[in-house]
Amino acid sequence: MGNNHETLGNKEDETCTLLARAMGLLLAAVPGVMLATSLTGWPAALAVTGVLVLLAVLCVVFVLGGGSASHDPLYYVFTVFSFTSVIDLIISLEQDGYIQGYMEFYLTEGEPYLRTAYGIMICYWDGVIHYLLYLAMVAAIDQRKSYRSLGLYWLGSIMMSIIVFLPGNLIGKYSSEIRPAFLLNLPYLLLPIWAGQRLFQQPKPLPCCTADKVAEEQRKGLHQRPLDLGLILLLLMAGAFTLFRGLVVLDCPSESCFNYMYQYEPYLRDPVAYPKVQMLVYTFYFLPYFGLCIYGLVWPGCTWMPDWALVFAGATAQAQFSHVGASLHQRTPYPYRTPEEAWWSVVLANSLYALGPHLLAYRCLRSPGFFQPPVPGPLPTDKKRQ
Repeated sequence: MGNNHETLGNKEDETCTLLARAMGLLLAAVPGVMLATSLTGWPAALAVTGVLVLLAVLCVVFVLGGGSASHDPLYYVFTVFSFTSVIDLIISLEQDGYIQGYMEFYLTEGEPYLRTAYGIMICYWDGVIHYLLYLAMVAAIDQRKSYRSLGLYWLGSIMMSIIVFLPGNLIGKYSSEIRPAFLLNLPYLLLPIWAGQRLFQQPKPLPCCTADKVAEEQRKGLHQRPLDLGLILLLLMAGAFTLFRGLVVLDCPSESCFNYMYQYEPYLRDPVAYPKVQMLVYTFYFLPYFGLCIYGLVWPGCTWMPDWALVFAGATAQAQFSHVGASLHQRTPYPYRTPEEAWWSVVLANSLYALGPHLLAYRCLRSPGFFQPPVPGPLPTDKKRQ
């Protein structure tokens, strides 16, 4: 009993020490923030302040983690990003009028493009969906469980948001209002690239089916796999819709493109440029991907399919939520907002577009045998006897 009390006491002392060190780091960061604010102009000070706060949070997480080298380094990345997700949620709630007085100065002097409908939508997504993914992945790391699938879904989602958001800021109507705080978005580009490399290097889960089951699955023709045939048809329709909207934003003179832009999705011509960049990303990245997926559903042994299906599913979810939400949001000027008479058709078409990659990812994870490395067929009976 005495030893147990001593052990508990030691753990409590160690926890108190770690908390004290964490608080010390935060308090030490405050003078640096105040000094940066006093010595520079406000826009530059916001960028410096943001960097110092992120570094302070990272140090606190490292201290509370005990500085153990056995920890997965992504543990710290996800924890810091969860902190920024809460900030994004505060931004979106304040812009929609649910709270007041928290981020007004930052949005005015730092990143005014976050006031747009698209900026609000990506903040909602980051503050809710990414935050839940961070919590799940941190918990999995802490319990020494695999988080590879969650990580790949998050990777596609966050990379999609950044490759649309950054170019949209640079070429859209807010390009003249780029300030030093814009550089705070660079960690969202660089860290996910590094994290993605680590995620792909993690070992894949062991296949749940035997070699005989894999061989049997791969011998089936497409006519024997009606679900795969349905997925192929869905991907073909998604590819046609992708190409059509790409032509729309590229100002195709076709009457159908003109009618679609003005009668169904006038948001595609919004000068903020986010919808145009989104459609171009779809055209140049998703269209080839859909073609490769059709090939992978016809011919067995495409081992890359399960991983990339998760990445593109996450990317599609983020993109469609932000795009559709912004096209309906009141911050979007009325001439560019989705017309009321076309509301249901636009929402339904975009929902089906997002559903396809998710059904594909579910199919790859649920029955991965078709995508395993090809298994040699069984030996003839006389060879077995020999």
